[in-house]
Amino acid sequence: MKIVFTGGGTGGHVVPIIAIVREIKNIYKGNDLQLFFIGPKDKVSSNLLSREGIKIKTVLAGKVRRYLTIKSFIQNFFDIYFKTPIGIFQSFIHLFLLSPDLIFSKGGFGSIPVVLAGKLLFTQVFLHESDIVPGIANKILRGLALEIFTSFPKTKYFSSKKMILVGNPIRKELLYGSKKEAKKMFKINSAKPVILILGGSQGAQRINEQILGVMQQLLENFEIIHQCGKKNYEALKSEFSAIMDKKLEPFYHLYPFLKEQELSHAYAAADLIISRAGSGSIFEIAAAGKPSILIPLPEAAQNHQVKNAYAYQESGASLVVEENNFTPHFFLEKLKFLFKNQSELEKMSEKAKEFSKPEAGWIIANYLVEYLTGR
Repeated sequence: MKIVFTGGGTGGHVVPIIAIVREIKNIYKGNDLQLFFIGPKDKVSSNLLSREGIKIKTVLAGKVRRYLTIKSFIQNFFDIYFKTPIGIFQSFIHLFLLSPDLIFSKGGFGSIPVVLAGKLLFTQVFLHESDIVPGIANKILRGLALEIFTSFPKTKYFSSKKMILVGNPIRKELLYGSKKEAKKMFKINSAKPVILILGGSQGAQRINEQILGVMQQLLENFEIIHQCGKKNYEALKSEFSAIMDKKLEPFYHLYPFLKEQELSHAYAAADLIISRAGSGSIFEIAAAGKPSILIPLPEAAQNHQVKNAYAYQESGASLVVEENNFTPHFFLEKLKFLFKNQSELEKMSEKAKEFSKPEAGWIIANYLVEYLTGR
């Protein structure tokens, strides 16, 4: 059984693939399983996928930039009329030599050459859409897919006959964290509520700057685990040291990036989570059953983070604070209000569990395996 995965651009495309691959390995016991990823070159994604035993093939992939400048126009022209055709040719060669049984696409600009080449070779294609508003790639490719797995119940633009609502696949290992282990790992010694702040590479610095403005007051009331992004770590560490009362330093735990095991324990320890509103983050937070405040990235394509966030807020599991409203003192008062109303936090936690779909990876994996073994 040979499966090719594709997707491109961000970790949001790669992490769900990892979750699905782990489930496929648990379900399928044959010794002929071969898993490949074809997509644009990306060091971080390649490292993550290689650890799962997935073989990597790279191709060129164009990208459509939505901001209008002379430079972006030239780049878009070059990507559409040169990079993408070359990527289709490269994908065609890889797929012809591999002869996979199916292609599973997570979307993103990197998936377009692979899916188009796959259809030229009459290979069956399955898509997954993470966001409530599909990206350009999945809008383009939707007509070529046999089935389209979706994360949100009101996903637009796809035929209802093709859609299967499953949620966004998450790594189940993230749900096995322990508060006890978290206290050891992060050196949590106080009885203060624990706030987990998940900052990524995109726009995290803006959130960091706002939080620094009230860090002293935050640490008087809470203990904080903060994933700030690798690019922001050194600068934030220096700024924190310069302004912070030394007595409060033990309550602040700053990390550039939380590895899988660290993140699982951080989820277990957290009483509330502050995060961007990527689909992966939302579904992990929901599966962990944690109340949250979501700050959607305003620059996200199709404005999908804002729409994801409000769709999740409708469930009652979260509060949305758009970035232009995210001021230090407003944020601090919102936290104090929530923790003075424990019943509200408990309700948010229950609604998160109701919204969650922790079996999404298993459902997709089982569907693919049954499709291939039952042909």
